[in-house]
Amino acid sequence: MKLSVLGAGGWGTAVARLLANAGHDTILWARRPEVAEAMARTRENVHYLPGVALPRERLSVTSDVLVALDADAIFLAVPSFGMNDLLHRIAPVLTGSPTLINLAKGLDRDSQRTMSELIGFHIPDAEIFTLSGPSHAEEVGRDVPTAVVLAGRNLDLGRRLLDAIATPRFRVYLSTDIRGVELCSTVKNIIAIATGIADGLGYGDNSRGALIARGLAEMVRFGRTFGVDDATFFGLSGLGDLVTTCTSRHSRNRLVGERLGRGESLESILQGMVMVAEGIYATRVVREMAQAHDLDMPITEAVDQLLRGEADASSLVDRIMTRSPKTEGF
Repeated sequence: MKLSVLGAGGWGTAVARLLANAGHDTILWARRPEVAEAMARTRENVHYLPGVALPRERLSVTSDVLVALDADAIFLAVPSFGMNDLLHRIAPVLTGSPTLINLAKGLDRDSQRTMSELIGFHIPDAEIFTLSGPSHAEEVGRDVPTAVVLAGRNLDLGRRLLDAIATPRFRVYLSTDIRGVELCSTVKNIIAIATGIADGLGYGDNSRGALIARGLAEMVRFGRTFGVDDATFFGLSGLGDLVTTCTSRHSRNRLVGERLGRGESLESILQGMVMVAEGIYATRVVREMAQAHDLDMPITEAVDQLLRGEADASSLVDRIMTRSPKTEGF
């Protein structure tokens, strides 16, 4: 297949490398011409995926989006807050029924749409999928064994994409619960910020385990309200990605939380970050959706208050831990 990846961050670069090494002619699109030129010349993404060599065969890098759109399937690898602009850019020049695979983990701030819903709004005739799961770019780029889920409604096309994407070290499962996969992958980033806050405060494994478990309860409570299949909560995009994002040294969301727990301001953290921590942008959207449906999501509420500067880290964690006793459940 001829494939392309729009977005040359760490994850987009890792996926483009994966596809090229799997034997597909692959185009990686970078927005800035100087970035595309440097990557094409050095065969490395020094800013987002340093130390990972990009194959010289089958992988080309361009800043011309029209070149990148000439593909059998297109992977959209921009952050959730950049997806709307990208779709505005490519929708007028796409023809037919393009196959689009979302790689972002977040919601559209203005419309509260998932990424697949946003793609469908802009490009109604597209065949849409989301690829998600515990898959840090730093590890996929180094061929660490990884398993993900490919979610979409066209299972026949999904199986063909699965065969194209999967490798002996990158296992892909199919799901038809595309909205559920996207909602789970959004909420887990918020919980990762919370666990990072606890780490930054110097709390231990007990606290982290409690936050992960109760974070899963929030994910289930939120997801069931929006029709998520129960199996998705305990799959790769749910529990799998939740545990990974809350514990990994590669997790940007956990790191943001850790720095907040140490007393740094969100402004100073963002100024020094090259990568994107999606949970920062998802928290307010998820909290607004939860409030509109009268859902009890204390961890999400606490993280949102901290990000807004309405409370300090220590008081929020203490408040979560000293809530009124209740029966455990979802």
